[in-house]
Amino acid sequence: MSATSTFLTGGTSRETAIRHAVAVALGVGFLIAASKIRVPMWPVPMTMQTFAVLIVGGVCSLRMSATILVAWLSLGLLGFSVFTGEAAGAAYLAGPTAGYLAGFVAAALLVGAVSRRSNAGSPRSMVLSLALGCVAIYTCGLLWMAWLFGASQSASWILWNGMIVFVPGEILKLAAAAAILVAMRTRSDRQTKAK
Repeated sequence: MSATSTFLTGGTSRETAIRHAVAVALGVGFLIAASKIRVPMWPVPMTMQTFAVLIVGGVCSLRMSATILVAWLSLGLLGFSVFTGEAAGAAYLAGPTAGYLAGFVAAALLVGAVSRRSNAGSPRSMVLSLALGCVAIYTCGLLWMAWLFGASQSASWILWNGMIVFVPGEILKLAAAAAILVAMRTRSDRQTKAK
């Protein structure tokens, strides 16, 4: 049982609803903070969003992960500055980062589903689930960039600017997320066995 699921269970339905709202608010806040940590690049900046999405997917239930990501994207759609930079609204969600943003939802769900399988607490299993999450993000991002820029740019340009330049940073973020999630899972397992 994860720390999040322990936090969200027990108590009256009102207390549970409050706990869920707090968990969503914390998850959205974590994503917003991660969005603001960025290295300016064009057409897509490098941010800590991927790291945050992987952590959310690895810590929260599938439903909670989806709720957090949809809430975050909805705030951005409504014009709140929740993404990198100050841009937000429907126009931002149709820009070069749109595929990556959609990929975040898929990644969080994929990481959550894979990391909850048998032997999910092992470092190898955790790294695999996080790597699959990154594949989901980049697949969605590259497909969107190909649709957006395919008429004016080459496939190699799309691949370079949409993924390859990010690989070194992604490896570091994936390693950090794996270390944190494995440590959290190990601690949670110890606490469960001690009870």
